[in-house]
Amino acid sequence: MRHFAPKVKYLALRLKSRLPRNVELADLIGAGTLGLMESFAKFRPQRGIKFDTYAENRIRGAMLDELRRLDWFPRSLRRRVRLLDEAVHKLETTAGHTPSEEELAAETGLELREVREGLEALQNQFCLSLDMIQESFTVADAPGEENPYNQAASQELADRMAELIDQLTPREKLVLSLYYADELNMREAAEVMGITEGRVSQLHSQALSRLRREFSARHGDMPV
Repeated sequence: MRHFAPKVKYLALRLKSRLPRNVELADLIGAGTLGLMESFAKFRPQRGIKFDTYAENRIRGAMLDELRRLDWFPRSLRRRVRLLDEAVHKLETTAGHTPSEEELAAETGLELREVREGLEALQNQFCLSLDMIQESFTVADAPGEENPYNQAASQELADRMAELIDQLTPREKLVLSLYYADELNMREAAEVMGITEGRVSQLHSQALSRLRREFSARHGDMPV
């Protein structure tokens, strides 16, 4: 437990960065710790899976289960996100480009701070939806055992997302790769790309917004 406790906190901090302020870090750490304890009890080394990998999946799964139980997305924020989503779609259709925060503020009547918070929540909602869908495809009690339905569903989701990601610009793809695959923060990604942190944030928002809208248009809204 002492050896793996820092991993629980690290995963909780990564997840917390995508969540509204009302979600307590301590709740995520508590849930993750329970997931770690379960991994000790249920891990079977003879199945050929590394304990680190199994434990991390258990920890993340427990945290996502806790989010499902909590009312982590306040009703007021949901209304703001829906309003901004409609405004983004309307302005993109009429103006032919991704609207700025100022344009969205003028269209919705929201303050600039509220627009920024809403846009951030919109992207985080999409990322967490992907996490939760992917988590639902794993069979936590049977690592290494094949489940044809889960394998097919997981592969279908991966194929859908890969098709959408292929339509992004090279810079948008690079930002997503640095942020999610290499787990760099915005400042580190900016240094790698040789651009400002603000530009990285803009590219990140653009990419996720396009993915979210395209996924919803083709396959329906993603659950949260």
